[in-house]
Amino acid sequence: MAKRAKTTAGKGINEIWKREVGEVPPRTFAHRLGASQDLVLRLAVYKTLEKHRGCVNTVSFNAEGDILVSGSDDRFVMLWDWETARVKLSFHSGHTNNVFQAKIMPYTNDRSIVTCAADGQVRHAQIQEDSQVNTRQLGKHQGRAHKLAIEPGSPHIFYTCGEDGSVRHFDLRSSSATRLFTCKAFSSDRSAYMPTVHLNTIAIDPRNPNLFAVGGTDEFARLYDIRKYNWDGSNDFGQPTDCFSPQHLIGDEQVGITGLAFSNQSELLVSYSDEHIYLFARDMGVGPTPVPASPSSEASNASGDSNPNTQASPSANDVDADTAELLVYKGHRNCDTVKGVSFFGPRDEYVVSGSDCGRIFIWRKKDGEILRAMEADKHIVNCIQSHPHVTMLASSGIEHDIKIWTPKADDRASLPVKVEQVEPGLFTCLALGWEHDDDDFDYENDDDATDFCEHEDSDDEDSDSEDNSDSDDDDDDASDDYDNDDADDNDNINDADDNGENDTDTDS
Repeated sequence: MAKRAKTTAGKGINEIWKREVGEVPPRTFAHRLGASQDLVLRLAVYKTLEKHRGCVNTVSFNAEGDILVSGSDDRFVMLWDWETARVKLSFHSGHTNNVFQAKIMPYTNDRSIVTCAADGQVRHAQIQEDSQVNTRQLGKHQGRAHKLAIEPGSPHIFYTCGEDGSVRHFDLRSSSATRLFTCKAFSSDRSAYMPTVHLNTIAIDPRNPNLFAVGGTDEFARLYDIRKYNWDGSNDFGQPTDCFSPQHLIGDEQVGITGLAFSNQSELLVSYSDEHIYLFARDMGVGPTPVPASPSSEASNASGDSNPNTQASPSANDVDADTAELLVYKGHRNCDTVKGVSFFGPRDEYVVSGSDCGRIFIWRKKDGEILRAMEADKHIVNCIQSHPHVTMLASSGIEHDIKIWTPKADDRASLPVKVEQVEPGLFTCLALGWEHDDDDFDYENDDDATDFCEHEDSDDEDSDSEDNSDSDDDDDDASDDYDNDDADDNDNINDADDNGENDTDTDS
């Protein structure tokens, strides 16, 4: 007689029994439970956090996971008790334009917050014992500063990148920041002018905090080792230690990178504009100085004047062979905004991303199979952040709220019918007719909904000019009581001053 297959419930009961009798350590049990695909299929909206008066561009948890910090087009930063959907603290960031990222520095009792924004400023907010907030400008990029990355375990050190192509190193114990380098495009002609790569994202390897990666308006994710930087400025640190790109994208001037993420195993997840998401192992780099094929060489190859040292345009077979060696995550649409990408699960078992169709996509990491396409925004989902300890997600986008997702649904979700009817790996939001309803939204006048590709056509201006005015600390009068769970809905958002307009850029 054939054995009857165990049900999901039966497996769960068996795991609980093993935990109770000591056969499975508590940590192992927690990891197995947290990684359960059954929980992923039961994710549903648990709470909706409503307070911001603009697009929410950033969400991030503190180390303990009990506080969520958010930043918005309204230039306010808010700290949430996400379980009750109440604001613990709301304060004006001091930025003069949309807040793009806000993070709580670890080991600071959740009272030290760093931010970057569309005004190019990098700022620090210190929450005082009396619940007042002092904000000050630490530095300023020329153009927008999209992302920052905190050195794991450090209450002082973080990095930023900006559209000026520069990467900067900040230490809150120092009065000045360090410009590490300006990212330049690769060229086979070393004497030729190399345009600046406008940077959109930066990530630090949690397994080796000496390594960080950046991505922007070309096809390469560049990996750097901070140990190679001479702090006296005597060397050129702009040379990466390695680069990552699918072979079929090398030389493609239409793509760029909007999001990067490292797994706890040092894998690098790269999200491309108007393309797919790719997973690279550490040994899958293309070297520190990859040289894309020039348009003239490609034209020569097409006309029959072949050169063995030039790279021809990839054929469909080349693309298939290339992606067969990589894990690829397909189906979402990433064109209208600068979207992040994340791992999900206690051991990074899943990949998550937002989409222009307003959905959250969840893929199984090991094989790229799509598991969920959850409706999360009427327009676009930009940000998804996983909880540091439990199976939970926070998401935000063009709408003015934040959604908390937990495995609370009674029934397991199935993929939309449109997905099931399309050959796996070939569907996209547009192919399925999933387009956001933009009738009531003005993309041209919203900085958060800026077309990623706009930099491809702009004149490159690598300006090193800085704002060298004196630095001041600002007492933020718009802050609420840190422990006030009944924060008033008004929060003086409309009346708040644009603090920090005359603050100092203290970059060295």
